[in-house]
Amino acid sequence: MTSSDTSSHPLAAGQDGGGRQIPPASVARLTIYLRALNGLLTDGVERVSSEELAEGSGVSSSIVRKDLSYLGSYGTRGVGYDVQYLSRQIAAALGLTHDWRVAIVGAGNLGKALARYTGFESRGFDVVAIFDADQMVVGSEVGWLRVSPVSDLETVLARTRANMVVLALPGPVAQEMCDRVVAVGVSSILSFAPVTLQVPPHVTLRKVDMATELQILAYHAQRAQEPTLGSAPRARAAEA
Repeated sequence: MTSSDTSSHPLAAGQDGGGRQIPPASVARLTIYLRALNGLLTDGVERVSSEELAEGSGVSSSIVRKDLSYLGSYGTRGVGYDVQYLSRQIAAALGLTHDWRVAIVGAGNLGKALARYTGFESRGFDVVAIFDADQMVVGSEVGWLRVSPVSDLETVLARTRANMVVLALPGPVAQEMCDRVVAVGVSSILSFAPVTLQVPPHVTLRKVDMATELQILAYHAQRAQEPTLGSAPRARAAEA
């Protein structure tokens, strides 16, 4: 058993539809491009340049072109990219053309918020089940779902054909629930639990640690507030 946030799963490994390796940073940016492209489609835009896509994604046009080259999409000089075609290419590379059925384990405030989020369906994810251990919560309705008891986890996952699981759980119970999910055959897990989980090599585990992200944000905020003049003497001393 290993702690992992990557695996042989095509999306986690960063592979396009042809099995070519895509760097993790590029995979992350492809999701941003897809969101921008979907916005352009909504506005009826048919073609977009790398510069326009870069502006809408917060990166440079050279990065956009490099990322899209992993898909074999190079655009046409002076014409740009076909928005609808490029959107389909990225969706296929990210695995969004598959049927992703998501179950949420944990019906606390976070789990309920995730279950009610309407953006999942538009991005190809169908939330099919939600679980909790609290008998005061079991049987209640969250959106259109009814909370199932965790004692029925294996049965409900099989019945709903869930192939992705979100763990919105406190640390002490997260590993046990993770083990049960893996034992059923689910190999794609997103964890919000504040612990490092152990999974087999074939399982894709992504961890969202809000505290860590806030600490990183605090670091950058502090750096932005540091007086630039005060750093010059230290820099010269270091060079000496």
